[in-house]
Amino acid sequence: MANPLLDFSDLPLFDQIRPEHVAPAIDDLLGGAEAGLEAAVAPELPADWATLARTLDVATERLGRAWGAVSHLNAVMDTPELRAAYNAALPAITEFWTRLGSDERLYAKYKAMNPDALTPEQRQAHKNALRGFVLGGAELQGEAKARYAAIQERQAELGQKFSENALDATDAYAYYATEDEVDGVPPDVKAAARAAAETDGMKGYKLTLKLPSYLPVMQFAHDRALRQRLYRAYVTRASDQAEGDGVKYDNAPLIREILALRREEAQLLGYANFGEVSVVPKMADSPTEVIDFLRQLAAKARPYAERDVQDLRDFAAKELQLADPQPWDWAYIGEKLKEARYAFSEQELKQYFQAPKVLAGLFKIVETLFEVVIRRDSAPVWHPSVEFYRIERDGKLLGQFYLDPGARAGKRGGAWMDDVRARWLRPDNAQLQTPVAQLVCNFAEGVDGKPPLLTHDDVITLFHEFGHGLHHMLTQVNERDVSGISGVEWDAVELPSQFMENFCWEWDVLKHMTAHVDTGEPLPRALFDKMLAARNFQAGMQTVRQIEFALFDMLLHTEHDPADDFQPLLDEVRAEVAVIQPAPFARTAQTFSHIFAGGYAAGYYSYKWAEVLSADAYAAFEESVTPDGLPSVETGRKYRREILEAGGSRPAMESFKAFRGREPTMDALLRHQGMA
Repeated sequence: MANPLLDFSDLPLFDQIRPEHVAPAIDDLLGGAEAGLEAAVAPELPADWATLARTLDVATERLGRAWGAVSHLNAVMDTPELRAAYNAALPAITEFWTRLGSDERLYAKYKAMNPDALTPEQRQAHKNALRGFVLGGAELQGEAKARYAAIQERQAELGQKFSENALDATDAYAYYATEDEVDGVPPDVKAAARAAAETDGMKGYKLTLKLPSYLPVMQFAHDRALRQRLYRAYVTRASDQAEGDGVKYDNAPLIREILALRREEAQLLGYANFGEVSVVPKMADSPTEVIDFLRQLAAKARPYAERDVQDLRDFAAKELQLADPQPWDWAYIGEKLKEARYAFSEQELKQYFQAPKVLAGLFKIVETLFEVVIRRDSAPVWHPSVEFYRIERDGKLLGQFYLDPGARAGKRGGAWMDDVRARWLRPDNAQLQTPVAQLVCNFAEGVDGKPPLLTHDDVITLFHEFGHGLHHMLTQVNERDVSGISGVEWDAVELPSQFMENFCWEWDVLKHMTAHVDTGEPLPRALFDKMLAARNFQAGMQTVRQIEFALFDMLLHTEHDPADDFQPLLDEVRAEVAVIQPAPFARTAQTFSHIFAGGYAAGYYSYKWAEVLSADAYAAFEESVTPDGLPSVETGRKYRREILEAGGSRPAMESFKAFRGREPTMDALLRHQGMA
């Protein structure tokens, strides 16, 4: 039987990969990578960049690509069989990468290289590699080294279990509501909920904790008891506060062990805490600098946030007769206030954002600004709703991407971009490998034969993930480890994604991507103006909420003792920066996948840090708008060259200064959010 995971002739054979393929393929590829490592560290092999790449990197890249395909399917098409195959292979995969990153013989080869003999791209990759070896435990000896490896393996296991618990706890919940209970819920959401109930052979409306179902209920359902019911289920997911047998998914013990292991890992490497380890490869110099940055931003945002809450309280008391709003009321009050103040609702706006039309509009701005062409392409896919595209310039392929937009059971929540393969001038055949990306979202599906409708937030999410994709696909760097998003400091990696979000607020961009689902009419200018007026509605509240997450994350990985309960720390952070307190039973840390299973540990601040960079970068476009109101192609060309094409081939600050001519300032961010 030919194993699709071992076919590297072109794109992954996603439609053919089965759970039974995982073990034999990974065993085979681990064997090849192992042989490559032994050949690379042989004394007779010269300490030469190209020789090492041919000997080792080709084998490890294949392993990475195959495991990437398995990991991706595990995230978007989870089944008990695939989960079992993934978990069975995970320890061996983790053990190999840990051993590779801490191999002192390989480290010695890299140290023996002459940096002057390398290209600038290779020099940056070499510098990153040396730093990676140190952080990977290559300078540890004996028992310390063995313990470091055991910690990595256990952390991988715990992170995967955390993800599974969050997914299973989300998927396990359903409530079948009556017609009266869903009064106020948008018609398309109701239609989807009714169809879901019918599929289950049930009456009424099936409501779940997937965001396309949960959020509209919290925003629009008039029934306060229904909102309370769903709120409670949502904020207690994967915790000991969950109802019924949902407590079996409690992530608290995993969090405590993860934190203890991270502290131990940091101390093995000679650092006081994991926060110090986390910032070593980032733009920020220290956890203290990050904490100061967050508190400085909180001080600027909090007065605006307090004003936002007071507005909500006043409106709730006067217009809704809600004298004492509870946590499950805020989204509803906010929606009602927005409707009253700006005379439009998210639901009204949503009718104009048909997913295919939005995608066409996104492609148009990208094609104009970055001088490319985006076309449909064909490839094996994992689900019928997945689309595949190619990006070209002057008839030459630059990159390709998969788009998986819809929410479904067995698919992790949230949205993300991942790489399938990186741009690389391959050392084994001197051929240029073009980059391929995966863009994953969780939008509502279309109902009653109509196309899917997106909220404006969904549109922003799509542009955000596409920004990551462009960073990966438009790179002109040929060295794999610093091409695209590889090697970019984690606290700068959100710059291109958050930069793209700005276009979702430009009339000359939006007017091309809207058409009313029933009439086909474009978005009226008057409605756009109302939306724009409401842009910074609750911006203060949203900012302090992100600071709350980021500050909790950094304090958790610096000052917190892992032996102590982490909930009191979250409560303290909320007391310091939050303006709305959740219910006492809320356990949001238990589903904080970004930091416990998603690579953002002691790095969640990156979103706010990079927002300063992205707002300042976008200000360059605002300063160079053409007479017809569109962004300047000249500025787009410079941004593409200095930020997107440069990838990780130089420090992010150098790239930013090459584009902007100076270091970033907070001014544009505060102005964009109405807090200047």
